Amino acid sequence: MRPLPLQKKVVLGLQHTIAMFGATVLVPLLTGLNPSVALFGAGLATLLFHALTGLGVPIFLGSSFAFIAPIIAVLKAEGPAAAGGGLVAAGAMYVVFSALVKAVGVRRIQQIFPPIVTGPVIIVIGLSLAGVAVNQAQSHWGLALITLLAAILTSVFARGLFKMIPILIAVITGYVASLVLGLVEPTKLGAIRDAAWVGLPPFHAPAFSWSAIFVLAPVAIVTFIEHIGDVIVNGRVVGKNFLERPGLPRTLFADGIANMVSAVLGGPAATTYAENTGVLAVTRVYDPAVLRIAAGFAMLFGLSPKLAAVFQSLPAGVLGGVSILLFGMIASVGIRTLSEAQIDFAHSRNLIVVSLILVLGLGGAKVPVTLGEVHVELHGMALAALVGILANALLPASLDREELDAHPASDDPPNGK
Repeated sequence: MRPLPLQKKVVLGLQHTIAMFGATVLVPLLTGLNPSVALFGAGLATLLFHALTGLGVPIFLGSSFAFIAPIIAVLKAEGPAAAGGGLVAAGAMYVVFSALVKAVGVRRIQQIFPPIVTGPVIIVIGLSLAGVAVNQAQSHWGLALITLLAAILTSVFARGLFKMIPILIAVITGYVASLVLGLVEPTKLGAIRDAAWVGLPPFHAPAFSWSAIFVLAPVAIVTFIEHIGDVIVNGRVVGKNFLERPGLPRTLFADGIANMVSAVLGGPAATTYAENTGVLAVTRVYDPAVLRIAAGFAMLFGLSPKLAAVFQSLPAGVLGGVSILLFGMIASVGIRTLSEAQIDFAHSRNLIVVSLILVLGLGGAKVPVTLGEVHVELHGMALAALVGILANALLPASLDREELDAHPASDDPPNGK
């Protein structure tokens, strides 16, 4: 295949930036972090990932939704610096996972995190955010419904690039509606008018707190699984096996370093993005250089305070409208994970593992942990994932065999012969 001319690569790179734009900006808007820092951090994280993986993997790194609820909790309790420190620790977990995978092999790691664990944990991620979406939407249900309808119609009926960016189109539609209806605060419109077109984002350094680390770092267990899935899917689209070359340990290490750099700047955690893999599938252009151009555009957008002021003026109803769909879809991905793995819920062992994860993850359970002078609480997704891993490892498979013996399959003869 002939190499693409530079001007076409630039256009394709901009398209990738648009594809990741809505989700990457939405995370800081929902958590209270700065969207300009998130954009700049995502671009820089992507460039670092490419450099550390030998420039051969066409992946973009954007803001991770798995960290939304923990970030909100830490920001409320300890502030943005502590959140940054916790996210740096989450990035360091990737480095640990990289060494672990290299030592024991990819297959063994997949056995520790099977679909029976990862599926319900992903469900917990989505449903634990449901309250955030509803609280934002009820600030103006009319605006939320306009935004939600735009996202649904785009997802179902749009074609080509537009089908890849339903969240961005919905946010634009909702924002235009809010301007027409006079629902954008005048002070925020004034901030947009007064903001400079070009300027450095408000970077801030992290501060390390054990309590914040214990809330945020365990989330890396979930995003670690997401990373494996994204690398596999990306490789299938491109026609290469990236688990072997450059290798899962190397991509994990690169993702961890990229996460840490984004967090050091004051941005959210970065993760491999399925949105951009979808663009690869549509365009059939797999040149990693195109993704690096996209990263450059993201950094340029992050250097515009005026654009940041526009993001920060979005009414809560608009964010609530897209969040209803987005968070529900995250939970649906967890259900699909269980379905595709053909988990048999006639077996009590499977029911027990999933039940523990869902109830502890969504019910507000908290377990105090004391390590010397450090006092923290395990709760939410982190607690659910840990309990799920332990239950899956400790519950004997013989439970299933006993049930099969007690309840033979329906196609067996009634007398057992």
